[in-house]
Amino acid sequence: MKITGAHAIIYSKDAEADRALLRDVFQFKHVDVGGGWLIFSLPPAEVAVHPSEENDLHELYLMTDDIHGFVAEMEKRQVPCTSPEDQGWGILTHITLPGGGKLGVYAPSHARPPVGGGPSDRSPEPAAVPGLKQSAAPLRSSRT
Repeated sequence: MKITGAHAIIYSKDAEADRALLRDVFQFKHVDVGGGWLIFSLPPAEVAVHPSEENDLHELYLMTDDIHGFVAEMEKRQVPCTSPEDQGWGILTHITLPGGGKLGVYAPSHARPPVGGGPSDRSPEPAAVPGLKQSAAPLRSSRT
């Protein structure tokens, strides 16, 4: 099995305006899959799992090497940002999307994994997942 990518979703009360920000301000490459429904390419990504009292909570942050330059550029483009704050793991700002939602952008101070997903060189053999209940029947896709 090989994971070939990840798809993140930003829910918005004004999706068209938020898509325009990603297209015109961030200048992310994109495809139109019909009717103005844009899917954007993102820079290399990483994922972390944090402990929580609840499941099904997910967050999306964008990263930059120069948070102060990013905030200055957003100000020039009249995109509201919070003042950058050092969180220990990085310097964080939140932008307000045109649809009203917030999106975190930070300059990481933590170690970064190598670019590119896929299996780690450290575990050539599939391993059982601790705590995962093994099913007697194989999983089947809901797509037929």
